[in-house]
Amino acid sequence: MASTYLQARVHQMRYEAAGILSVELRPLAAAQEFSQSVQAGAHIDLHLADGLIRSYSLTNPGERHRYVVAVSLDPTSRGGSRFVHQRLRVGDVIQIGGPRNHFPLVETAPHSVLVAGGIGITPVLAMLRRLNALGRTAHLIYCASSRASAAFVPEIEAIAAQAGGRVTLDWHFKEEKGVRADLHNLLQEHAEGTHFYACGPLAFLDSYEDSCGKLGLAHVHLERFAAAPLAAPRTPEVGYAVELRRTGRTVQVAAGTSLLDTLINAGMNPEYSCREGVCGACEVRVISGDVEHRDQILSEQERAVNKSMMICVSGCRSGNLVLDC
Repeated sequence: MASTYLQARVHQMRYEAAGILSVELRPLAAAQEFSQSVQAGAHIDLHLADGLIRSYSLTNPGERHRYVVAVSLDPTSRGGSRFVHQRLRVGDVIQIGGPRNHFPLVETAPHSVLVAGGIGITPVLAMLRRLNALGRTAHLIYCASSRASAAFVPEIEAIAAQAGGRVTLDWHFKEEKGVRADLHNLLQEHAEGTHFYACGPLAFLDSYEDSCGKLGLAHVHLERFAAAPLAAPRTPEVGYAVELRRTGRTVQVAAGTSLLDTLINAGMNPEYSCREGVCGACEVRVISGDVEHRDQILSEQERAVNKSMMICVSGCRSGNLVLDC
């Protein structure tokens, strides 16, 4: 459960579009490689100043000599994107977490439809690059407010041109078309067995999920960068005990307190990042207990199996929990 970090140096930074900055990270020693290669859909944590930890999607699948992320400057930033844009510089050394992937690409699918809204292009671009490298067919739906705000457009156009019909594109820039994208219409008429992937703002993903449901699409995947609103509180309404099997400790989680904060206050060093149940950094294995899952990563099937939980938002319905940590 203890956090493990890597040291990385900022090798290059460049703007991919208005307000979107790519950051290339490399191991400290030039001859070294990171221990894990990048999978399409994966992300890493950046440990920034003043205890800030933020998760960003990787854009360079199959590589291990570098990790590349893209960061959009959020006007409502709590510090992460603002720090990257205003204070991070080439040559700086920062701590990062190793890649995690809760948005994996099914590489054997007969066809893939990739749907990106704004900065949601980052994991989607990694998927497009990977599918193209495998010689697979893919259709990209890229929605943004304007062409100037859309990152990686020249590369995406080059991929499609080189693919010779295997990769098709559907651009939807609100500034040019005057209306938001009609995802219900854009997602129709794809062959049976197609897998659909989407990443973008919350309202965009709500529209995507609604459209996929109405169309009866079978293979639907998405990744959220922020937590959707919950009707239930994020912290437990009753207290419960947690046995940490490997360490031999038992902690009491008070009503209104998260398990993550309880472990931190007990002097432990759990890994975490988003505190919203969307990044997966705090996932731990469940040995027994009635978990109340409030994350936005695990599928309904995974929740029913009850083999893991995100300790930043999930808790216990009744009784006690036993965790493998």
